[in-house]
Amino acid sequence: MPGTVKTLDEVIFGRRATPSFDGAPLPQEDLKAILEAGLRAPSGYNMQPWRFIVVQEAEHKHRLRWASYNQAKVEEASAVIVACGDTDGWRKDLDRMLQQGREGGMPESYAAQARSSVPNYMVSFSSEQMRGWLNKQVMLAVSFMLLTAETMGYDTAPMEGFEPEKVHEVLKLPLSYHVVALLAIGRLKGADKFDGGRFEMRHTVFSEEYGKPLK
Repeated sequence: MPGTVKTLDEVIFGRRATPSFDGAPLPQEDLKAILEAGLRAPSGYNMQPWRFIVVQEAEHKHRLRWASYNQAKVEEASAVIVACGDTDGWRKDLDRMLQQGREGGMPESYAAQARSSVPNYMVSFSSEQMRGWLNKQVMLAVSFMLLTAETMGYDTAPMEGFEPEKVHEVLKLPLSYHVVALLAIGRLKGADKFDGGRFEMRHTVFSEEYGKPLK
């Protein structure tokens, strides 16, 4: 992976959602390092149901902007990673997951159990439950990519402002794909976003059960 410019602490405590990008090209080796970080994220049963579409060409970014409430930063960013979850991924990738697991030391007893438990679990989901499950898995990967890009010195903007049907149309996505988020990556242009602050720990963190402060 290319060298880091910022520490993880600097990124966590200092980053902002970038309001505007300068459009400078993103080197392919840097892009691939960012994507590889996302592919290393954890996932339920290690099913890795994420699918990423990288949008870099001007014409495609312009069309994606149309599907994203005309937000200029979609077109300004060096690259926009459209993060999706495949509702049918577990069906298509179960054998692949088990094979790579065996290569990594997965016991045969575990593989045999997973071959039945994964389908039994997944088929019990309603459409809404499947989208919720995918949201959790995919956003873990998006977070890995966001943090990696920032440590490399890039600026980022995670985005939920888009119209899924239009994104499907623009990117010609399979019907099984659920669009979760957009991640714009590039270099800041102009002033950074203001610091909105964060709630103090006692407002959001409890010990053992709700209402008990963490000491």
